[in-house]
Amino acid sequence: MHSHNRPIAAWLLACCAMVFVMVVLGGLTRLTESGLSMVEWRPLSVLPPLSESEWQESFAKYQLYPEYKEKNVGMTLSEYKGIFWLEFIHRNWGRLLGVVFLVPFVWFLARGWVDRRLGRRLGGIFILGGLQGGMGWFMVASGLSTRPDVSQYRLTVHLGLAVLILAAMFWLALDLLADERYGSDRARGPVPLKRAMALVLLTFVTILSGGFVAGLDAGFAYNTFPLMDGRWVPEGLFSLQPALLNLFENTVTVQFDHRILAETLVSLIVLLWLGTRRALLPERARLALNAFAGMALVQLLLGIGTLLLVVPTPLAATHQAGAVVLFTLGLWLVHELRGCRVA
Repeated sequence: MHSHNRPIAAWLLACCAMVFVMVVLGGLTRLTESGLSMVEWRPLSVLPPLSESEWQESFAKYQLYPEYKEKNVGMTLSEYKGIFWLEFIHRNWGRLLGVVFLVPFVWFLARGWVDRRLGRRLGGIFILGGLQGGMGWFMVASGLSTRPDVSQYRLTVHLGLAVLILAAMFWLALDLLADERYGSDRARGPVPLKRAMALVLLTFVTILSGGFVAGLDAGFAYNTFPLMDGRWVPEGLFSLQPALLNLFENTVTVQFDHRILAETLVSLIVLLWLGTRRALLPERARLALNAFAGMALVQLLLGIGTLLLVVPTPLAATHQAGAVVLFTLGLWLVHELRGCRVA
């Protein structure tokens, strides 16, 4: 079985890369307001409109919904095509990802390379992928009813599920690659496994808070740093009742929370790095820790830049991509520390 671990791991890492691209495409569709351009869900349809009449029909359907009526009245067919193509690519990239996952999976099963335990894990990932496709349409449908924006709740679930799918594949790939050496790496000094695990969890929570920022367009509200409207604690944090709603529906609170979570996360990651400088960690664990800490600082700068420049699309998309990179590096660190034994 071990002789087949590397090709299976390589396939999973390729799928991880595709999920990463999918997340970036999803961010771009949100930033360019392209996500509601396709108003029908046809899971097996992979072709765009092929004639002028088909384009006119597609555009006419779009004109029936709130986004056109409230935001884009007077949009031309050419402008409609501009937002259509990005959403079209996003949906079909997801379909391609499903094929890239399923076909090799079936081939590995047929070759006898996948035992029962590995098969269950891979099957679970495939089911999650199917649920994600349904969640994507459930999210889009929320913007086709009475308001021209998708639900921030559904958007955040959609984002979080994508990150979890990537995490499941990445962790499984690391398990397969580390199978022969697990437990062989020795460290001298404390191994900060629990702290690293807590930071990965906090990274995930911060990503989810970013989903609410995106869903409410909260990044456009206060474009100064470190103060918000000249204050450390802005007014209106708990203006909604009941108070819990402010965490998810109050633009001021959502941006404030995301700032606090991000600043706390980066500070704790830097403290972890400083606190383990003298520990003799294995080479791979040290590399993972350095990469995690370095990426945290980069991500902080990307976030501040996105805020100060009022959410330019290229920078905002890079910031979202950076969050996924940071989370993935954190998983790598945890996996490496988990394999260490104190000498």
